[in-house]
Amino acid sequence: MRCLCLLIALFAAITTVTYGQRRVLSENFDHSLDTTRWIVEAEPSPNASVAVSNGKLVLDTPGGVTVWFRRPLTGNIRITYTRVVRVDGKINDRLSDMNQFWMASDPSNPTLFTRTGVFEQYDSLRLYYAGIGGNTNTTSRFRKYTGHGERHLLAEYTDADHLLKPNHVYHIVIEVHEGVVRLFVDGVCYFAYTDPEPLRHGYFGFRATASRQEIDDVRIYEQ
Repeated sequence: MRCLCLLIALFAAITTVTYGQRRVLSENFDHSLDTTRWIVEAEPSPNASVAVSNGKLVLDTPGGVTVWFRRPLTGNIRITYTRVVRVDGKINDRLSDMNQFWMASDPSNPTLFTRTGVFEQYDSLRLYYAGIGGNTNTTSRFRKYTGHGERHLLAEYTDADHLLKPNHVYHIVIEVHEGVVRLFVDGVCYFAYTDPEPLRHGYFGFRATASRQEIDDVRIYEQ
């Protein structure tokens, strides 16, 4: 996997310049959460909050939460953003679950946004999923959901280099280009997969569980 990622990273350095993509979102969270752009699915709790604070989107929840970009994406895409898992002694602080869904669709429902933030409710979707530092920061996993309840594990790490550090600003890049799916963390290719049946249409969402996370500088491109 490491050698494959290095080779693909060299290829990505070229292809990300030549995609000819157009930017469909530039979000710095300078104001309150724009609900025409974003929709929140969160497990209800008195200690749960999803809001913009100090120029960051803050997911501060004791349960599961997904924040979806409302516009579906098609074709070759590139998504970039910064993200921090805060651990400063606040009530929901836990070093875990810097997660994301992309190219998500519901094969049994034309409306995707019907869930309440419970993780298992997403099993019936078709999507790519990456969970960095899941299971209380013991695993980092890359999966493809088939839309029939199957969650195929494509890669997994348990070493410290692929897990989370508290209060570190991570730079995330997600790319789908001609069937090649990649996720980079701080310029390092964590996951790479050439999908024989690539997902070419769907939604992107930030996912977290029982933690306090800050997201900023979101850019989404589409070819």
